[in-house]
Amino acid sequence: MKKYFKFKEAGTNYRTEFLAGMTTFLAMAYILFVNPSTLALVGVEELPEGVTRMDQGAVFTATAIAAAVGTLIMGVLAKYPIALAPGIGLSAFFAYTVVLTYGIPWETALAGVLASGLIFIVLTVTGLREMIINAIPANLKLAVGAGIGLFIAFIGFQNSGIVQNSDATLVTLGDLTEPTTLLAIFGIIVSIIFLSLDVKGGIFYGMILTVIAGMVTGLITPPTSISEVVGPAPSLAPTFGEAFTHFDDIFTVQMLVVILTFLFVDFFDTAGTLVAVATQGGLMKDNKLPRAGRALFSDSAATVVGSVVGTSTTTSYIESTAGVGAGGRTGFASVVTAGFFLLALFFSPLLTVFTQEVTAPALIIVGVLMASTLKNIDWDEFEIAVPAFFTIAAMPLTYSIATGIAIGFIFYPITMLLKGRKKDIHPIMYLLFVIFILYFIFLA
Repeated sequence: MKKYFKFKEAGTNYRTEFLAGMTTFLAMAYILFVNPSTLALVGVEELPEGVTRMDQGAVFTATAIAAAVGTLIMGVLAKYPIALAPGIGLSAFFAYTVVLTYGIPWETALAGVLASGLIFIVLTVTGLREMIINAIPANLKLAVGAGIGLFIAFIGFQNSGIVQNSDATLVTLGDLTEPTTLLAIFGIIVSIIFLSLDVKGGIFYGMILTVIAGMVTGLITPPTSISEVVGPAPSLAPTFGEAFTHFDDIFTVQMLVVILTFLFVDFFDTAGTLVAVATQGGLMKDNKLPRAGRALFSDSAATVVGSVVGTSTTTSYIESTAGVGAGGRTGFASVVTAGFFLLALFFSPLLTVFTQEVTAPALIIVGVLMASTLKNIDWDEFEIAVPAFFTIAAMPLTYSIATGIAIGFIFYPITMLLKGRKKDIHPIMYLLFVIFILYFIFLA
């Protein structure tokens, strides 16, 4: 084992790698409860006609399995201390845009995730992935990340009751005296305190304290027996294989845009996370990431597995930096993290105490972290600022990540051409321009 993971060359040992793997798990354990709540649209009373709600228990199991499998492949094949799990931004896109706004059944949406994963594998194996990533300007990539952050935070504010519907102004401040809203505000505050103090796993610990506060105040019913804390993993039957049975339903213009969005966001998340984690851990060689192809394959394979068992796109997690900060340098740390995700399968009864008021702060805090990319956009260049701003603003305002990407990618070649920067536009951007124009025509 030591030889396989090259402990000596990395200057590490079993104890360090174990603690690193556990630290990474604690830093991202919140996804086990946030993802099922998001995909099951907990708190949303009315669903589009013909659309049903995903089974929360099945999504919990699917989330843990997708995270465990993806992280294990990353650890054993790519040998990196990087963990994977369903991406919170793509989960929000899946639930609130594809299902709730477009009215597309979740079964078809899962088929779209499967398709994106298979395409991702092909692009990775053939090397086309790098060409596509390089074709999309860095500023638009940054804008997409920031826009998703605002969109996620907006959903968190809604779920917490801090923001609510208004017939006069569309949205307005909610009733801050509502007990459940006060509980969510408490969760936001404690999470901010933890993260400000650089506590590893601050988001997860914030959720734990919020649950405790909810129990103390009587807003959350505490478990009364061991069976309400630990129990068998929920069945995958409600979601398993649905992506295959609805694969024929993805061949529409609308689903093409959905699949492209799954691809784009996963591209950006994975590339950014791999570079960030590898740089922090000193794993880059001559400014390049060794075994990059294996790392990308781990990501795409995990997405395929996740779609089959019943969850949204699985991607690399920036929280892996917590484990690297704790000393993780090899894939063994990822093996440990994967083991913790499998162990978490038996704690599904706790889903009942992780209410939307408990998970909402996590969405808001993650939104804050994702919005940090705003500082790197070239706002001084108007031809860049326009598509970037439209991308960012349109996501929360139209309640759609896909619409934000579409608007930004349409305006980019227009403003660049008007500015005389034709040479800076990659031919692929013209193709995307046409696809997104057709997307809006189709919606109309």
